[in-house]
Amino acid sequence: MTTMFSQDPADLINRVGRHWGWVLAYGILTLLAGIVVLAWPSETLLVLAVLLGIQLIISGIFRFVAALASADLTGGTRVMLALLGVLSIIIGLWAVRHVVLTLVALAVFLGIFWVVNGLIEIFTAISHRDPPDRGWSSLMGVLSIIAGLIVLAFPGLTLLGLAVILGIWLLVFGIMEIMAAFRLRRLQDSTPERHRVDA
Repeated sequence: MTTMFSQDPADLINRVGRHWGWVLAYGILTLLAGIVVLAWPSETLLVLAVLLGIQLIISGIFRFVAALASADLTGGTRVMLALLGVLSIIIGLWAVRHVVLTLVALAVFLGIFWVVNGLIEIFTAISHRDPPDRGWSSLMGVLSIIAGLIVLAFPGLTLLGLAVILGIWLLVFGIMEIMAAFRLRRLQDSTPERHRVDA
């Protein structure tokens, strides 16, 4: 036990992370999460919106308490942090109360971000003629603008599509992690010294 705690923490975490059982468990959980998202995409979005609201409420409470409790802050900074905390609590409560509107608002913000990002990509590609990938940057900018406009035109359908894409990504990633776990197990079993240490 003393030897375990005397080791370098980074090395200890690395050894635990390489154990095939942990990788397998992570892969299975990721795979199950993907199945859940694909089976209930709308419900998954609602849960995410509620979690976002709860996170904003908790963050606001911490900011408000920190603004009142910290002795290092000046009066103006203390007031600004306290107001930010109150605003975060209000937005969080609104998000939990109006989940569907929260999802639509998130979709709108995402669409605006993609449009602005696409415009910046195109402007950068046009104004800088030296980079060899300016054609690719311009294409990515155009695609980003198109995606943003689609999101702004159909926010509800876009969110559902994003949930489906997330579910598929989780499925693929979970399967890859499970395969990596079994490869890691074979590698550990083929190395006698490492096998003895893990045993």
